[in-house]
Amino acid sequence: MPDDSSDNNTLISGGHLVAKALKAEGVEVIYTLCGGHIIDIYDGCVDEGIDVVDVRHEQVAAHAADGYARITGKPGCAVVTAGPGTTDAVTGVANAFRAESPMLLIGGQGAHTQHKMGSLQDLPHVDMMTPITKFAATVPDTARAADMVSMAFRECYHGAPGPSFLEIPRDVLDAKVPADKARVPRAGHYRASTRSAGDPEAIEKLADLLVHAEKPAILLGSQVWTTRGTAAATELVRTLNVPAYMNGAGRGTLPPGTRTTSSCRAATPSPTPTSSSSSARPSTSAWGTASGSPRRRRSSRSTSTTAPWARTATSTSASWATRGSS
Repeated sequence: MPDDSSDNNTLISGGHLVAKALKAEGVEVIYTLCGGHIIDIYDGCVDEGIDVVDVRHEQVAAHAADGYARITGKPGCAVVTAGPGTTDAVTGVANAFRAESPMLLIGGQGAHTQHKMGSLQDLPHVDMMTPITKFAATVPDTARAADMVSMAFRECYHGAPGPSFLEIPRDVLDAKVPADKARVPRAGHYRASTRSAGDPEAIEKLADLLVHAEKPAILLGSQVWTTRGTAAATELVRTLNVPAYMNGAGRGTLPPGTRTTSSCRAATPSPTPTSSSSSARPSTSAWGTASGSPRRRRSSRSTSTTAPWARTATSTSASWATRGSS
């Protein structure tokens, strides 16, 4: 794989390798609470031009990384120390897991040479993080530091997005290796840049159901924004002229002034049956809002909010839209 090392005689530390890998992944800022286990990462981030935001509690760092990823669409990253630093970040990571938010949490750990010897703040971080992340692993040696960072980010974006966790021992971060032995993968060389597509037949069926329903409604979730489907969703809602609701995490998905939209705290309410509506066919189409267990969604990304969805529905909806607006 390509790397950005120019001098084969140069030695580079694990912390600086981590920073180079973060830079290659497009990370612009890390959220952290200063800790001894992770200090070399800060030096690397300063050299790479990555902003270091120091907070008062690790929970804030994890929530900030989650929020940053949701708002900007760029990868969020929090760096915390071992033991209580990592446990303090658990709630933020769990929140990102449920929200399918792409963020990386890097946690410190005692040196490999002190494994199972009661080193400072030693805890089984990987076992703790596995149930609430898409990927959780320990960096085994310094030369693999950048490679493992790229692997973690790849898992963040593979299928349904979500958080990853890397545990990096103190001696791995502090040790130095020849630059030519430490590869820094570039995201465009190992990860697909195209978005996945849904089953065309399923999309056609869903579009037909929505277009021909007598009482259609659309429920929008946060993944419309995450997958950059806002323009397509707005086009569809305006073309079909149907009620569109946004769940709590999806508020602000559609631009202000979209006439048929509102937000709701719960799912779209069912209409009360009346003599004139009891035979109607209600239909609610949910876009970018999770259903079922996150673990079952690890390998699937919601794609119904992309432009092909809107084109499919709008191309078959002219007569319905005309009827609905008359």
